[in-house]
Amino acid sequence: MTPWVARLLFANVGAFLLTTFAPALAWPLSLVPTFIPQRPWTPFTYMFLHAGFGHLLFNMLGLYFFGPRVEQRLGGRRFLGLYVVSGLVGALLSLATPYARIVGASGAVFGVMLGFARYWPREPIYLWGVFPVEARVLVVVTTVLALWGAFSGASGGIAHFAHLGGYLGGFVYLRWVEARSPAARFRAQLAPEPKRASDADLERWRRIDASTLHPVNREECERVMAKLDASGVGSLTPGEREFLQRFSAR
Repeated sequence: MTPWVARLLFANVGAFLLTTFAPALAWPLSLVPTFIPQRPWTPFTYMFLHAGFGHLLFNMLGLYFFGPRVEQRLGGRRFLGLYVVSGLVGALLSLATPYARIVGASGAVFGVMLGFARYWPREPIYLWGVFPVEARVLVVVTTVLALWGAFSGASGGIAHFAHLGGYLGGFVYLRWVEARSPAARFRAQLAPEPKRASDADLERWRRIDASTLHPVNREECERVMAKLDASGVGSLTPGEREFLQRFSAR
């Protein structure tokens, strides 16, 4: 479990419990696009409300399974940006249904799912724990279903425009993040060479017990250690060194 995934899970579950025991709070925090000028906070707060336990469970499972690896790839600040921007663009596209009451983290979670598919497109996702579907295929299929639902009028109580907005917001945000990467690489070239790892550092890194780590962290640890064994400490990026330092200090 990564830090921002845990915080967002806690915030969503907390908001669900709060509105369950104080249902009068749900209406002023829900998104009704035509009322945004009177309630400008709702494009943000709607992301933390859910219509029922099943709705909450589905979204939180998506955040739990897709979020940690994306957060590790982007870093906490950019991962949070992806989540919030995706949800806000979901609210923006929901202007197409101006009088609908919209709640749910689906738009934000769809943005996270797009990030997962962008970086690991061939990763198999097991629907209902049985049927494997590549991440990129899952995004394409859900996009087609959302487009059909949005423009056919067969909404079934689903905020299809919010889902499409989540994908659109996630795509634009990730392109923006990646467009900034060349500048970051240029600054890294000008930075001083990182401090060489000492023998004590190497010994401590090799004592990391990967079996005690979360599966996402375990996979990353095994990848970095294999790279260390194959190419030496000089091949590790500053981020990979920081990763080993963090988990070897536990």
